Amino acid sequence: MATEKLIIIGTGAAGYTAAIYAARANLAPLLIDGLQPGGQLTTTTEVENFPGFPKGITGPELMELMRQQAEKFGTRFVADVVTGSDLSGPPFKLTLGNGDTLSADALIIATGATAKYLGLPSEQKLIGRGVSACATCDGAFYRNKPIAVAGGGDTAMEEAVYLTRFASKVTLIHRRDAFRASKIMADRVLQHPKIEVRWNTVIDEVLDVAKNDVTGLRLKDVKTGALSTLDVTGLFVAIGHQPNVEPFKGQLDLNPAGYILAQNTRTSRPGVFAAGDVQDPLYRQAITAAGSGCMAALEAQQYLAELGHGKA
Repeated sequence: MATEKLIIIGTGAAGYTAAIYAARANLAPLLIDGLQPGGQLTTTTEVENFPGFPKGITGPELMELMRQQAEKFGTRFVADVVTGSDLSGPPFKLTLGNGDTLSADALIIATGATAKYLGLPSEQKLIGRGVSACATCDGAFYRNKPIAVAGGGDTAMEEAVYLTRFASKVTLIHRRDAFRASKIMADRVLQHPKIEVRWNTVIDEVLDVAKNDVTGLRLKDVKTGALSTLDVTGLFVAIGHQPNVEPFKGQLDLNPAGYILAQNTRTSRPGVFAAGDVQDPLYRQAITAAGSGCMAALEAQQYLAELGHGKA
């Protein structure tokens, strides 16, 4: 099989935007869908903060429009996942789930990060319908409503404080009797008048009484086993994200949390670029992912020009 000029791995906002820019630059990119075509936005019902959609748009609709735009300019798609790689090139080699091998002179890794959830069946059923892992994405939907946050680290503290801008009350649920968070962040939560902390408590079930939307939580005291019910309209799970880097481990520099280290979008391997949440532990927004996808495509274009693939 011939070596591709550019392969883009991942089809979220970063991957699609990279494909749009690369295709318009006549790089004929090949885009590998991954496990979740469209990325995390496909689990979001309403997107109100992406520029150009004043009336809002659903996550799946936004991703489908991006896909159509990438296809319009000549992007080709492979419906598979990358299970392994050899980044000692160029050319760089990728192994797919079906056993096929692809190679490319340049790669853009836009595989995203997966939010960690509690693992409850009732929670999984209600993702996008009251269960979220992104306060800045979905917090505004809960104006003057009671909500809960699960977690005990700095992320949970930040999410809880942020959500007080909208919610009537925020209940922070933590399985231990002390936070893992830094003291300054924990103090902000403990001193906030709109936040109540439930210590030594876990979520036993997410409730959706006859609504198919979150109506409450069944809580369990880890010391006594006592069950109780908390009436909330939303649950924000803030126990971290896992960057999707498994096929590239040991070949790229990562930060301590496992995110790809990148200068702009250039990784530690010349010719390999990273865009979106896989290299962004801080913002994790569709618009910042799209912006870094654009940057990755422009940097890949420059790199390929230096290899003799047309003009930058």
